[in-house]
Amino acid sequence: MERTMAASTIALPRPTPVQLVRGLAGAIPAELSKSPLLGILGVITGAGIVTLTGRMITLGLPDLKGHLGFGFDDGAWLSSAYNVALMFIGPFTVYLGGLMGPRRILFFAATSFTLICLFLPFIHNYSLLVVALALAGLTSGTFYPLTLTFALRNIPLPYLPFTLALYATFVDGAVNIAPSLYGWYRDHLSWHWMFWNSAAITPLMMLCIYYGIPAAVGRKKSSTAPSFAGFLYGSAGFAMLYAAIDQGERLDWWRSGVFTALFAGGSLFLLCAVVRRLRSANPLVDMPYLRKWNTLLLGSALILFRFCLLGTIILVPQSLAIHGFEASQIGPAVIWTAAPLLLVAFLAALLLLAKVDSRLLMASGFACIALACYLNAELTSAWSAPNYYRTELLMGVGQAFAFIGLVSTIVLQGVFTEGLVQPQRILTFSAFFHTLRLFGGNLGAVFMGHFIAQQEKVHSNLLGLHVQSGNWITDANIRQLTAGLFSQSSGLPAATGRAVGVIAGRLRLEAYTLSLIDGFRLMAWACAVALILVALLRKSPLNYGDLSEIQQEASAHQGARS
Repeated sequence: MERTMAASTIALPRPTPVQLVRGLAGAIPAELSKSPLLGILGVITGAGIVTLTGRMITLGLPDLKGHLGFGFDDGAWLSSAYNVALMFIGPFTVYLGGLMGPRRILFFAATSFTLICLFLPFIHNYSLLVVALALAGLTSGTFYPLTLTFALRNIPLPYLPFTLALYATFVDGAVNIAPSLYGWYRDHLSWHWMFWNSAAITPLMMLCIYYGIPAAVGRKKSSTAPSFAGFLYGSAGFAMLYAAIDQGERLDWWRSGVFTALFAGGSLFLLCAVVRRLRSANPLVDMPYLRKWNTLLLGSALILFRFCLLGTIILVPQSLAIHGFEASQIGPAVIWTAAPLLLVAFLAALLLLAKVDSRLLMASGFACIALACYLNAELTSAWSAPNYYRTELLMGVGQAFAFIGLVSTIVLQGVFTEGLVQPQRILTFSAFFHTLRLFGGNLGAVFMGHFIAQQEKVHSNLLGLHVQSGNWITDANIRQLTAGLFSQSSGLPAATGRAVGVIAGRLRLEAYTLSLIDGFRLMAWACAVALILVALLRKSPLNYGDLSEIQQEASAHQGARS
C-alpha cells in the first residue's frame, strides 16, 4: 500500500506554465504592496543612487585627493574601499534579507547611508575617510540585491515591464549623466556635492520604502538558523578577490605581495564557504537552483553587458581626456547616451506587454551597441565631443533595449523555474546576479584598462620605428618645429628640445588613439558573443503579455469568490 502511494506521489505531473503562474498569481496578492508605485520608485531609486554614487566618487577622486593632499597610491584605495564594500555586502544581503526582511534592511541602510554621505566631505583623516567610504558601500550595497527580490515577490505582474523600464532608466541613466552632473556641481557649487547629491536623494527613497514595501513576515523560531559563518566566508572571499583584481594593474599583479595576499586570502575564504556549504545545508541558500541552462547563460550575458557599458564609462571619456578635457566638457558626449533612455525604456515595456519575446529586445540592443562601437572605431585624434553625438545616441538605444531585454529574461527565468515557491530561491537568485554584476563588471573594467595599456605600448613601439633620428621626414618636422618655437625659447638647444617633446606628444596621442580604436573593436566582438548567447537561450513558456492576462484573470476570479 505504501509503495503504491509513493509511486502515485512520484508520478504526479509537474504543473504547466499556466497553472504555475495562476498558482503564483493567487498566492502573491497577500504580500503585494498596497502602494506598488511607491515600492517600485523606492527600489529603482536605490539602484540608481548606488550607481550614481560610484560614478561620482570616480569622477571626483582627483579633486578629493587634491583637496586633502593624498598621493596617487593612497588615493587609489579610496574608490576601492567603496566598491569592495559593495562586493562584500552583496552575498551577505541574502543572510540579512532572509533574517529580517527587505523592508527593514533597506530602511536602516538608507538612513545610515544618508548620514555618512552628509559628513563625508568634512573628513580629512585618511584612515577615517577609508572607513567612512567602506561604510557607505556596506549600507548602499543592500539596495541592489533586494531590488529583484522585491520586484518578484511584491509587485503585481502587470507592473513588471514598467518597473524594469524605470529600473533601466535609473541605473543606465545614472552612469551616463554623472559626468555632466558632477561638472555642474564643481563649476557652480563645490566638489562636496559628489557626496551630498546622494544624501539629498536617499530620503526620498526612504519615504517610498516606508509606504510602498510591506513588512516581511517574521521567520519561524522553529526553522533552522541560517549560517552566519558561511555567508561571512563567501562575502569576504569575493571582497578580497575584488580588491586584488581592482588594484592588480597598479600593483603589477603577481610581482606584488599585497596582490598575492589578497588573491590567496580570497580564494581560501571561498574554499571555506564551499566546504561549509557541503558539510551542512544553509536554509537561506539554494545553490542547486542555479544549475539551469538559461540561468548560466544569462549570467554570462550580464557580464558581457557590463563590459559593453565600458564604451561610455572608459573609452569615450578617455578619448576626450587625453586632450585635457574635464568632466563638464566630457559630459555632453556621454549624456547623449542617456537622452533616449526614458522613451526607449517605456517603448520596450509596451513591446513586452504586446507579447514580444524579451530575447528579441536583448538581441536588438546588443546589435545596436555593436554598430555604435563599429562607428566609433573610426575615431581619430582630432575628434571632440560633437563627433560622438550620433553614435552615443545609438549606443543609448542599444543599452536600453539590451538592459531591459536582459533583466526581463532574468525575471521570467525566476518565475518559470519556480523561484517564488521558496524564499531562499529568489534570495539566492538575486544575490547570484548581483555578485556577477559587480564582480563581472570589475573584471571587465580591469581587463579593458590592461588591454588599452598594453595596446598603447604596442602602437607606440610600432609608430616609433618610423620616427627615428636620421629619417628625413622626422628631421624635417623637427627643424620646422624648432624654427617655430625658437622665438619663444631661450636658445636653439631649448627650441630643439621642445620640438622633440612636441613630436613625442603627438606619437603618444596617436598610439593612445589607436589603442582606443582597438577597445571599441573588442567591444563589438563582445556584443557578437552576446548575440550567440541570446541565440542559445531557451524560450520562456509564457511572455509578459500572458502573465498580465493571467494575473488579471486570477484577481477577477478571487474578487468574484469574495
